[in-house]
Amino acid sequence: MSEIKVNKISPRSGTTLTLGDSGDDFVIPAGATLTNNGTASGFASIAWQSTIVTGTTLSAVAGNGYWIDTTSNTCTITLPGSASVGDQIIFTDYARTWGTNKITLNTNGLNFQGNQTVGGGGYPEYNTDGQSVTIIYSGATQGWIPISDDDVTWETPQNYSVDFLVVAGGGAGGGSYRAGGGGAGGYRNSYSTESSGGGGSSESSLTFSYGITYTITVGAGGTGNTTTVGGSGNSSSISGSDITTITSSGGGGGGSYATDNAASGGSGGGGAGAATTTGGSGTANQGYAGGNGADAAQVGGGGGGASEVGKNTNAGTGGTDGDGGNGLSSSITGSSVARGGGGGAGNYESGNVTIGGTGGGGAGGSGASPYPAGVAGTANTGGGGGGSAGVPSSGGNGGSGVVILRMPTANYTGTTTGSPTVSTDGSDTVLVFNSSGSYTA
Repeated sequence: MSEIKVNKISPRSGTTLTLGDSGDDFVIPAGATLTNNGTASGFASIAWQSTIVTGTTLSAVAGNGYWIDTTSNTCTITLPGSASVGDQIIFTDYARTWGTNKITLNTNGLNFQGNQTVGGGGYPEYNTDGQSVTIIYSGATQGWIPISDDDVTWETPQNYSVDFLVVAGGGAGGGSYRAGGGGAGGYRNSYSTESSGGGGSSESSLTFSYGITYTITVGAGGTGNTTTVGGSGNSSSISGSDITTITSSGGGGGGSYATDNAASGGSGGGGAGAATTTGGSGTANQGYAGGNGADAAQVGGGGGGASEVGKNTNAGTGGTDGDGGNGLSSSITGSSVARGGGGGAGNYESGNVTIGGTGGGGAGGSGASPYPAGVAGTANTGGGGGGSAGVPSSGGNGGSGVVILRMPTANYTGTTTGSPTVSTDGSDTVLVFNSSGSYTA
């Protein structure tokens, strides 16, 4: 055998050097080391690790193969934080125990099978005895792709459950004399077993999909005025390309003296006094109707609330005549908070001070000239505004609405617009949108 000893081989011309001919074998003897200080292509060797992994965690390195023994515990494997196209890693069930104790791949910020993963239910899991998983990095778009995993399913869950509370803007109280209270904004709730408005039961939770942006719209309250029916509130909603939009309707405006009937809405506005006017109707599973007005009454009808009808007017001025209907309480944020109260009606004479319903309803104006204005509904409760006592005072504005999302903290991505208030309650993250914005799952 001939032997050539040199320190460097370079091409005679150009930049390409060819070793041997097609079909030749090059043998690297035992004990020799090849060091790559440049870029190698066409090589796909895997360095199998001699140590059996038995711990609860592993930081994987591209180019390695690992024997994973989960006999005693599960194992979370953190993939490299950066990767190049063609990087390859293999994991094998050493003791055929993955069916009892699974492995979880923490993707460390990179995509897996083209999907964003953010922890918890979003990380790939392998839980079949005897599996062997080979993953190769394909680039930023698709990320790591399994070319062999003994499984035909996608290992990255594509969605997770989200609870919601959607409250629309409340209606304004009516203007002129003995005006009706504004109705509360529509109230829809999926959290726990809590009720929705209008006697509705708790709704089904939403299913959010990774990578989808969900638009949050928070409705403004209606605007009060001095002479006519109060302005109705604006709707609040959650929308996205893969869900049926959840919309709560704005509360109906309170009725105005003699001529203008109350408006319908999520909850209906109350009818005006000194005329036979009917309270506006509520929306099924969102809120109740407003109270009715009555001829010769000194007070209007109360605005409807999420949990009850607004109080009717009677010819007298005592008792609860014209009070707003009460709202509902929810603990979706971790603390019980009432929202969706109807506005109290205006009272032409002193004596009966009408109150707004629990949950942000504004009190009605009460007393003789100069007649007091109705009180505005509380912001971000969907409360109805109070009706005015008389000209030239105005009905109170309706309170703005709110949209609240609650989801497992393990799935929360942190990608929002609109500056929602973010908090945690147990294992969940809660987003409170007091103004419009978005959340990207």
